[in-house]
Amino acid sequence: MVRSDLKSEALRMLDKESVVILDAGNYIKGYRYELFCATKAARSTQCTLFCGIQNDRAWEFNCNRCGVEPDDLSTVEDESLLDNSNIAYSKEIFEGLCMRFEEPHGNCRWDSPLFVSFPDDELEFENIYSALFESKPLPPNQSTQNPPLSSTNYVFELDRLTQEIVADVLAARKIGVLGAVPIKNSQIKVEIPSNMTAIQLNRLRRQFLNYSKMHHATTSTLDKVPQLFVQFLNSNCGSGS
Repeated sequence: MVRSDLKSEALRMLDKESVVILDAGNYIKGYRYELFCATKAARSTQCTLFCGIQNDRAWEFNCNRCGVEPDDLSTVEDESLLDNSNIAYSKEIFEGLCMRFEEPHGNCRWDSPLFVSFPDDELEFENIYSALFESKPLPPNQSTQNPPLSSTNYVFELDRLTQEIVADVLAARKIGVLGAVPIKNSQIKVEIPSNMTAIQLNRLRRQFLNYSKMHHATTSTLDKVPQLFVQFLNSNCGSGS
């Protein structure tokens, strides 16, 4: 639940302008990969800062968190000491966390660029700055890109645009225009037989709609729909008869 809440908040804040610092355990590499994909989708830069520490020193820090020996936590009466920010882990939980921790590696693309800092080290401020502000964000791929419109809006606009083109063709034929029919607000023309009926045109339109509904998320955006539909009509007018 904590990981989910942190991820949701980070995703809400991610953009090209803001600097988002997610200070969390991130001990699962799959979780770090999800954050990496979110960064790519936001077309932002990122880096991983691994706060390394030796196990014995981490245990020492853990024991000093509230001044109470971990084995004696059950006897604590002061409720203020039971705040999660102060309470120490038991030895069993501590060793379990160490065992489960999946250390980041610089050769993994979701952990790169990776900066490792131990308690007595100085942070590599210049390199971190360069990674965040002087490098180009990774290009998004299909798995990290959203469709240009929601499915409902896309289908509505697709239907509207194709209806307008069919209406243009039928209106031109009605007034006796022969040959190629120009489409309004564009330089493309529909070249179909003059004897093609409205039923045949709409049959082709439905075929185009069915194909586009299945592939719109991975192919063209709406601004290319008129050209693609006209190409479809010009290529398939014979099959609609």
